Amino acid sequence: MKKLFLAFAVLCGAAVAAQETKSAETGVGQMSFFAEVGGPGILFSANIDRRFAKSSLGWGARAGFGFVTTFNDQYVTQPGGGGYYTSGRQLSVATFPLQVNYIFGKPTSQHTFEVGAGVTITGRKIDLFDSYYDQDRSSLFGTASFMYRRQPVGGGFSWRIGFTPIVGNGFIQPSGGISVGYNFN
Repeated sequence: MKKLFLAFAVLCGAAVAAQETKSAETGVGQMSFFAEVGGPGILFSANIDRRFAKSSLGWGARAGFGFVTTFNDQYVTQPGGGGYYTSGRQLSVATFPLQVNYIFGKPTSQHTFEVGAGVTITGRKIDLFDSYYDQDRSSLFGTASFMYRRQPVGGGFSWRIGFTPIVGNGFIQPSGGISVGYNFN
């Protein structure tokens, strides 16, 4: 887990360095780095978001690394049939949110709206929906995002807030997310 986090930090640092050397070639606000509570990362995540065109608007994608804390509940069977659930140990599980998104807005305005869809992959099977059935544990969840996004036209400090439902095993979990970050020139 520590090696994976270190590798992600090195990649983020390399992306920042590469962005600084290419700032004259790319569009304003084309790339951003942000930390998010809630959202597609489930509990907490650090993310990189990049536009496909040389603009701060339009199609893009995000990738991140985060974690969620959960309990490993176990079913104990009793002799003669039946059983009960007992609370297992607390686990921290790595999450990897991936999304394709589109940012709507005016090129001269810092107020934008993001709509996205993707998946979150977890390091082990977990149950986000309190269903107590082993077959309901999953390591892949569908995600969506509907977020207000304030991003300065010339790059700089940005923030996002919005609705981010999580889908898995036939359930839809309403969720929200808030993030702070930096847009690169």
